[in-house]
This record gives sequence, C-alpha cells and structure tokens, in this order.
Amino acid sequence: MKFGIRMPSLKKSIAARTSVKRLIRHNLGLKAPRGYGWITDPKKAAYNRIYNRTTKDCSSIFLMGFASFILFTWILVSIFA
Repeated sequence: MKFGIRMPSLKKSIAARTSVKRLIRHNLGLKAPRGYGWITDPKKAAYNRIYNRTTKDCSSIFLMGFASFILFTWILVSIFA
C-alpha cells in the first residue's frame, strides 16, 4: 500500500480511458451506479477506500497551496486597504 503523494501517469490515464473493456461496458450500459463497488468487488472497494485516504494527489496539494496564497493576499489587502 502506498502512502504519501500520488504522481499522475499520462500513459496509465490514457490506457484506462481507451480500453476495450471500458468501451463495451459503457456502450452496453452495464455500469453499476456509484457506491456499488462494495457489492460488485468488495476487496477492490476496500483497497481503494484505504488508498484514497492514505495518499494525496499532487495537483490537490498545489491547488490547496494556491488557495491559501489567495486567501492570505485577500486578508492582507483587506487589512491595509
């Protein structure tokens, strides 16, 4: 199990969106609704839940830093304006 920051992979992202299995599932309408992972594959659902709670996406860290920067500058402007 990985802990820490997830690094994005363009190759894996494209491969996941262009797989034959995904195309067939989407075209036939065989997708289960969100939250049904516990029914369809409980082992994978448990792994994904732990993985997503123990790792952070690198873009979310960047956006969080950017948001705090914007908030900090807004506070400074409101104090000194």
